[in-house]
Formats: sequence, C-alpha cells, structure tokens
Amino acid sequence: MTVWMYSISMSALPQNFEDLHPSLWRGSQLARAAGMVVDTGYETLSAELPGGGWPVGTVIECLTQQTGIGELRLLAPALASHGKRPVVFLEPPQTPNSQGLAYMGLSEDRLMWLRARRTADALWTAEQVLRTGSCAALLFWQQRIRTESLRRLQLAAKSSETLFFVFRPLVEATNPSPAELRVALRPAENGLNVEILKRKGPMATAPLQITLRPAPTLLSPHGRNKRTVIIPNAPVQREAAVVVSNG
Repeated sequence: MTVWMYSISMSALPQNFEDLHPSLWRGSQLARAAGMVVDTGYETLSAELPGGGWPVGTVIECLTQQTGIGELRLLAPALASHGKRPVVFLEPPQTPNSQGLAYMGLSEDRLMWLRARRTADALWTAEQVLRTGSCAALLFWQQRIRTESLRRLQLAAKSSETLFFVFRPLVEATNPSPAELRVALRPAENGLNVEILKRKGPMATAPLQITLRPAPTLLSPHGRNKRTVIIPNAPVQREAAVVVSNG
C-alpha cells in the first residue's frame, strides 16, 4: 500500500479565516452581504447593516410601535432607487396615498395595492409575488404570522431579487423569527428611533436616531408661532394656560 504524504505551507493559507469564503464572518464584525443590497438612503443606518444596505432576497422584519409613524418615509429612498418594477403594498393598514408616495419618489404607475379576504390568502399572495420575481419590492403588513409561514416566505424570498419588508407589531420582538434582519421602529422627534434587533454581526449597542424628510402636509413656508389658550370656566386663582402650535 502506498501512502501519500502532503504538507501544507502556512504561507499558503489566508491570513484571516473569513477570507476562505464570503459566507464566513466573525461575531465581532458585520457580515459581508451574501447577495445584493440596496442603500437605505441614510448613512448612519447603512453603516450598521451587513453589506451597507437593505438585503435583497430575504425577509426584513420591521416591528413598529404603531403604524403611520414614518415607516414608509424610512424605506422610500430604497424603494425609489431599486429598479423600475412595481412596488406591492399587501394588506396595508391605511389606504396608500398616491400623491404622498409620489412626493417620496414612488410614481403612481409603479404601485400595486393588494387586499386578501383571509390571512391564508394574504400569505399565499406574498409567496407568489416573491416566487415570480416580477416586483422590485413587497411590503407586507400582518398582525400575526406563524414561524413556519415566515420560513416559507423566507425560502420564497431567497429565490428572487425582491426587496421584502414584513411589518409586524413591536410586541413580536420577544418571539423568535427566521428573518435575517429585524429592526424595531419607534417615533422620535423629527423622525424615527431605529433599533437593530437582529443582524449578521455583533449586537447593536444603541438605537439610531434617523431624521426623516417631512411629509408634504407638514411643510409650510410660514414659521410655527406659539399662542396661549386660556382654558374656559377655570377659577381665576387657578387659571391654566396651554401652549399649542399654529398649523
């Protein structure tokens, strides 16, 4: 029997083990993106995400304290820059405002608004949108999704180049999820408080304060003057004043 002996020079090995394969990364560092990413449009947020942006072809969970706090304005730069294919709104809690979305850079001819009669129908619709790969982005709102349903959506997302956001209540943050990226969104002055709950890399040390571009209805060429309003029928010795803002 012939025994072959091989020797490997240490100089032939890469200096860093993570250089062996793109999927390898240290727990103390952000992972490299396995696929395409889309810039968030916010430098501080992109710097905290693997690859420097929202990952394409995976589930991104946005856990909101409440709806309508600016989550669409947060995603608008990425949605507007990610190709020219349709952007699907599936089960949004409010009726989408086409004029407001156009102001954010999403033209009306790119928008699709879908409703489903049952949760099962909504999940099936989301899976089909992902598997066809015909849309640039899918935004899906659901109060409750079972873990196995999220896994199916994750598998469907992997086969596409769709930017896929799932909006769920903030209370779901304590429950496990197969999503590769999870962020918690809370309202903050002039924008949002974004906390990265899960990512490929070290735990985020602190939430990010993201300043958002104001909605059109909040823009005014006039300054906001304060005025004093006296509460009627209050005793003179206990007269109270409330400061409110014009507009």
